[in-house]
Amino acid sequence: MDIAKYIATAVVLTSIFGSVGEKWIIYVGGFLAILLTLCTGLWLVRDKKEEKK
Repeated sequence: MDIAKYIATAVVLTSIFGSVGEKWIIYVGGFLAILLTLCTGLWLVRDKKEEKK
C-alpha cells in the first residue's frame, strides 16, 4: 500500500514539474498503477489476517 502512495506522489510531482504535452497519459497510467498496487496491498493484508484466526 505504501507503493501506491509513492506512485501518487510521483504522478502529482510529474504533472507539476514535467513538461509533458499530454498530461492525461500520466494521470491515467498513474491511476491504474495506484489502483493495482493498492488492491494488491489490501488483498495481502486481508490474506494475513484470515490466517491468524
